[in-house]
Amino acid sequence: MQPLACSTVIYTKDMRRVAEFYKRTLALVVLESEVDFILVGRSGLEITVVQVPEDIAKGIHIAMPPSRREETPIKGSFLVEDLERVHTEAAAAGGGTKPVVAAWRWRGQLHLDGYDPEGNVVQFRVLDAQPVVAPHVPQPASPASARG
Repeated sequence: MQPLACSTVIYTKDMRRVAEFYKRTLALVVLESEVDFILVGRSGLEITVVQVPEDIAKGIHIAMPPSRREETPIKGSFLVEDLERVHTEAAAAGGGTKPVVAAWRWRGQLHLDGYDPEGNVVQFRVLDAQPVVAPHVPQPASPASARG
């Protein structure tokens, strides 16, 4: 298998639950599984979910529902086929998303923020059916029209 240019690693207290969340929301399959990690992915996308050591895990409290870890400086953003499906699967797998109507447009995509079962923030995107309209930029007057 060819290495990807970019992949994601997530350290978790409950590796199986978090791996299941990403598997369901992103329509991934288990590519590899060991005692301390689960690699899920599909063509062009891999997420390695790593179990934190037990001595560290003891000090981590995950609220139910999980508190969002919005103070982190990074958020994964994933292109998906259907935000409604993701919204349903995220809730069923112990995480969640904002309501689908809260999705916002940018760069020809609809973006929907969510969180995994441990509160890690994540974003889901779909291609937007509305055409992208470039902002109007006034053009400078031609030299001929400037002479009056």
